[in-house]
Amino acid sequence: MKRKFTARIHREGGWFVAQCLEVDVASQGRSEEEALENLKEALALHFEPPMPTEEARVREFEVEVGAA
Repeated sequence: MKRKFTARIHREGGWFVAQCLEVDVASQGRSEEEALENLKEALALHFEPPMPTEEARVREFEVEVGAA
């Protein structure tokens, strides 16, 4: 399945950074084209289903939130 995404590309020093606007994924390259190709690869890996190496554990825990 193919999906369309939007990339914001900017320069940081000697690198171009490509950031996907729909998903929190980014990549970089020496050219805009390389940064965009690397972003495509990163997105493909991001959407690849996880392959656990062991059975997942579910645990409950508490966190203090707000003023004490």
